[in-house]
Amino acid sequence: MSNNSDNRLHQDAEARWRVAYDRQLPDDSNRQNRSGIEIRPIYTPDDWDSDSYMDDLGFPGEEPWTRGIYPTMHRGRAWSQRQLIGLATPKQYNERMRKIVAAGATALSMIPCNSVYRGYDIDQVDPLLLGTCGTTINTVDDMETCLNGVPIEGMSIALNDPSPFTLLAFLLATAKRRNVPWDQVTGTSNQSDFISHFIANHMFYRLDLHGARRVFVDHVAFANDHVPRWNPVSVVGQHMQQAGATPAEAMALTLSTAIQFADDCSARGMDPDKFLRRFTFFFDISISFFEEIAKMRAGRRIWARVVRERLGAKSTEAQRFKFHGQTSGMDLTRQQPLNNIARVTTQAIAGIFGGLQSMHTDSYDEVLSTPTEGAAKIAVATQNILREEAYLSEVIDPLAGSYYVESLTNDMEEKIVAVMDKIAEAGGMFEAARSGLVQQMIGVSAAKFQDQIDSGEQTWVGINKYQEEGEVPVASLKRPDRTLIEEHLETLSRFKKERSNDIVAKSLDELTRAAEDDKVNIFAKIVDAAEVGATNGEICGRLRRDLGFGNPLVAA
Repeated sequence: MSNNSDNRLHQDAEARWRVAYDRQLPDDSNRQNRSGIEIRPIYTPDDWDSDSYMDDLGFPGEEPWTRGIYPTMHRGRAWSQRQLIGLATPKQYNERMRKIVAAGATALSMIPCNSVYRGYDIDQVDPLLLGTCGTTINTVDDMETCLNGVPIEGMSIALNDPSPFTLLAFLLATAKRRNVPWDQVTGTSNQSDFISHFIANHMFYRLDLHGARRVFVDHVAFANDHVPRWNPVSVVGQHMQQAGATPAEAMALTLSTAIQFADDCSARGMDPDKFLRRFTFFFDISISFFEEIAKMRAGRRIWARVVRERLGAKSTEAQRFKFHGQTSGMDLTRQQPLNNIARVTTQAIAGIFGGLQSMHTDSYDEVLSTPTEGAAKIAVATQNILREEAYLSEVIDPLAGSYYVESLTNDMEEKIVAVMDKIAEAGGMFEAARSGLVQQMIGVSAAKFQDQIDSGEQTWVGINKYQEEGEVPVASLKRPDRTLIEEHLETLSRFKKERSNDIVAKSLDELTRAAEDDKVNIFAKIVDAAEVGATNGEICGRLRRDLGFGNPLVAA
């Protein structure tokens, strides 16, 4: 049959379908996903031509990278299962961590107490606040306790560690105590993205914007030279999406931030073919299933093109878009919290089909408190079930070739690039954030989505639809035992008395000298200070004094 005949049959069939569709659904309204892309009721070869296969898709591990960054993807090596663990004192963290590893976690992710995030020691804040949202890690001794029994030369460790990266300094000091060479230490500085903190996660924002920029570049240079298997850059889209950015905006802002970081590293004289190999990304995975898959596929394709054409790197390793995904806590509800298991499962499948390299699945009670042990085990088991019972790791990019998915991926790419162009016109991500352009963009999107929830246009089960009277509350984690906190405060006091305070004072003065001299690597001095017993609060406090306190911009 000729192509003309095929086309005529296609057109006739589509016309019949349209008549029948309009008859059954005459008032069908325009529908859009969270990024504002129209979602049509059906997709056909008119929306994506399979003749574009090599240009749009190709094969995994090759340009244009849409289908994944490795030839075998999850069939050859499944994603790393990183459960975020943050609990009370280092001893309790260690006990929980061992159980989570026994349940199937294959890598660690460490969450410090909010006091640590804010840059203080536990003896500088109200004891009632300690250990409620993470682990109280103030010293190298604390880090050693957290990792007791962990072969740090064989386990990848993600540190939620904002600038000036004291947790990594403690980890390297621990490695030195154990005679573990730094070239065997693997993991990620999971909160190295100071721009996302400035925009959307103010608790993590410790240092002035220009000071944070200086420490960041020194941190990358130090890791590249001394800890070659460590990923010093984790560009975070999660914060901006959870603050209200659409999935397309979150990807665009993340890629724009990565470009800014790459430019800053190149300006320092670093080789993009070397430092870009250690760039990683961190994304929120919302429940908008197909949109999230398309976001990740489009982002992978755009980043590879940017690396080749904009940043000048030529190696395959530099083009790889390595990313961690976390199921979105913003989609979870305090009402009917057991429903969150279904939400997390849906999000996790989207992340797997999107081609992530590691994943954290939220516990159903994470919206209530630090996860309880039972809920955390369910979250780990969810990934085990998807991988080993549902066989989701067997086929690479299984939705490829779907008219809808390919059309949506192309539409998402167009949306993402349009936002990236706006950021470039503003002078890059640093200037766009400093001026408030990004914050205003996110604020508009957040307000729009909230309006959709308030009006009922966007269903949220248990919130604006399917509510239940007299719900039985789900138990959340209790506050840490006050006795344990008091004991840990005594441990810190004893640590400070037993160290050489003269040597610590000299190490902090060396930090000041580094802050005043661009030729001295600040992070190297942070590592030196951690080794001789300087605490998180002392290091952060000195650099805040010398580089400026972090004051985020509040955009109207």
